[in-house]
Parts: sequence; C-alpha cells; structure tokens
Amino acid sequence: MGYLVGFGLALAVALFARAIGLDRGRAFYATVAIVVATYYVLFAVMGGSMQALAIESAVMIGFVLAAALGFKRSSWLIAACLAGHGVFDALHGVLYENAGVPEWWPAFCGTYDVAAAFFMVLLSPARTGQSLPAIAAQEVCP
Repeated sequence: MGYLVGFGLALAVALFARAIGLDRGRAFYATVAIVVATYYVLFAVMGGSMQALAIESAVMIGFVLAAALGFKRSSWLIAACLAGHGVFDALHGVLYENAGVPEWWPAFCGTYDVAAAFFMVLLSPARTGQSLPAIAAQEVCP
C-alpha cells in the first residue's frame, strides 16, 4: 500500500505543481528534496534516540547540501538527490536503527522520492517552457 500511495502522491504533486507553475524553476524540487531529507530527523526525535538523531542529522545535511548544489548548478543533481534519497529509504533499516520510523515509511517515502525524481525529469519546465532534458546542457547558475 505504501508503494501505491507514494507513487500516486508524487504524481499528484508533480501534476499540480506543473498545472499552477510551481515547478518553473529549480527551487520547487530542491525544496521537496530538502523537506524529504528532514523526516528521519523528526523520527529520531520521536524515537528518543540521541544516536539516531546524530546519524540522521548528518545524513540530512548531506542531502540538503546536494539539493542546494543542485539548485545552484543543475536540475540533474536535484533529481539525483531525490532518487538517492529513495535508495536511502530502501536501505535505511539495514544501515542503522531509528525506533521512531513508522514501519510503512520506507516503502512510502522511497517510492515517493524515486517517482518525484522521475516526474521532475519528465514534467518540469524551465523558464523557457522546455522540458528538463532539453535544458540540461544549458543550465548553470553563476
């Protein structure tokens, strides 16, 4: 169920963002990546483990920096950040324990992350109205 809901929600958010123009620049998906990266920190607080909080905070900082770099340099980095977080979701329980993580979360979030990256590449326009693949080679912010 988590897989289906994660995919459906990512599709709905991507279509809504596209319909109202939220995704015209790199800020939208970079922000999504940053927000997604914070949830495991919240779960560590809920679980009451300082060790999990420290680990999750360090991992979050890595994803936030990747999203920020993607915002400044290339949308492909943002897509990679989202997809990478989906892989992280799949491996999270194997890497270390965070008692605050709901059992269904990795399936939901991992699917959402990978689907969001896919829909970003598929649907997101640049300011010129082109799709992301069409502008990838020409986008570098100073």
